[in-house]
Amino acid sequence: MNQYLSVSVVNEQIKNLLESTFSRVMIEGELSRITYHNSGHIYFTLKDANSSIKCVMFRSYAQKLRFRLEEGQSVMLDGALTLYKPRGEYQVNAIKIEPSGTGALALAYEQLKKDLEKKGYFKKEIKKDIPSYPQNIALVTSATGAALQDMLRVATTRYQNIKFDIYDVLVQGEMASSQIANAINIADQRSYDIIVIARGGGSIEDLWAFNEKIVADAIFNATTPIVSAVGHEIDFLISDFVADLRAPTPSAAIQMILPDKNELLMNIDNIRNSFNQILEHKINKSKLLIDDLSVRFKENSIEQKISFALSEIDSLKKRYNQLIEHKIEFKSREIPHLAENFSRFISQSFLDKHRELNSLTQVFNQANPKNKQMKGLAQVVKSSKVISLDSLNKDDEFELQDTRYKILSKVIAKKVL
Repeated sequence: MNQYLSVSVVNEQIKNLLESTFSRVMIEGELSRITYHNSGHIYFTLKDANSSIKCVMFRSYAQKLRFRLEEGQSVMLDGALTLYKPRGEYQVNAIKIEPSGTGALALAYEQLKKDLEKKGYFKKEIKKDIPSYPQNIALVTSATGAALQDMLRVATTRYQNIKFDIYDVLVQGEMASSQIANAINIADQRSYDIIVIARGGGSIEDLWAFNEKIVADAIFNATTPIVSAVGHEIDFLISDFVADLRAPTPSAAIQMILPDKNELLMNIDNIRNSFNQILEHKINKSKLLIDDLSVRFKENSIEQKISFALSEIDSLKKRYNQLIEHKIEFKSREIPHLAENFSRFISQSFLDKHRELNSLTQVFNQANPKNKQMKGLAQVVKSSKVISLDSLNKDDEFELQDTRYKILSKVIAKKVL
């Protein structure tokens, strides 16, 4: 009699068979239906033109993945075939994934660079200015690396009036990026003029810590100007694009951010010479101005004005005296003629007035009432005043007078003619 097996037993047997037969599979295909789960696992499908297979990369392996899986990417997968018993579905447990034709690190670099550029991490307008004369600088690098010694050596010969604080960090390996980012965050809170992140040259794997997003975020969020001095001149890291200044090497970074003491001394000499020339020019110009003002002051001083006024007065006096003398001389020449004319005028005036007086005397004598015999004419006088007949009333007493007689009278009656 045949024995029937349960579904679980069958799936278990298939699972054992698959895992023992396909303990290691290497597959190349195109990514599809990618899901990044909250658990950290990545679920996706790998396909070609004719078929597809479900895959999963668990968190422990996904954390080591250098690039982000994207729809349509061609990849090479290294893993093991297994069966998911609850649904009887087989899948590939991915251990390692590499992009086809391109290295994982190169692809991860391009992906992160593109993502950060979209977010504005590389914009020139947000770059902070590097101080011309820094006084304290934080060096984020390995305390035992050659890069640190190169930087200190250049600083010693170039500009000694500077303080360096060294933040010793790993500059390669899995822990390097977190240590570098943490050191940047700490240094940014301590008011340095500049923060330099540095390490010497190496392979892309050696320099990879400076291509991590955690380091890019720390640089972008810092308020202190940051210089990226990683690798050699041909190496371009994500930190170079995000930093405020990129230096081709660590020693070049110090040359770029520190002033040259010899140039400073030459500049000081030039400034001193320029200052002396300007000062001498100012002094000469001021002297000329003072001389000009002195002349103007003398010309417009009170003493000068008084002297000028006195001179004007003397001149006016002379002109006045000359005019008076001329007038006197002119009038003196006129006096005899005027005297003769005056005498003749007086004589003629006396004669004229004498004749006029005689004429008036004759007229007066002719008009004098005393010299006339006026018949029937007499003045009415009352109380020593000459009055008219109209003012007399009945019984009034009055006098009638002429040039020879005075008659006392009384009004007997008054009639109107």
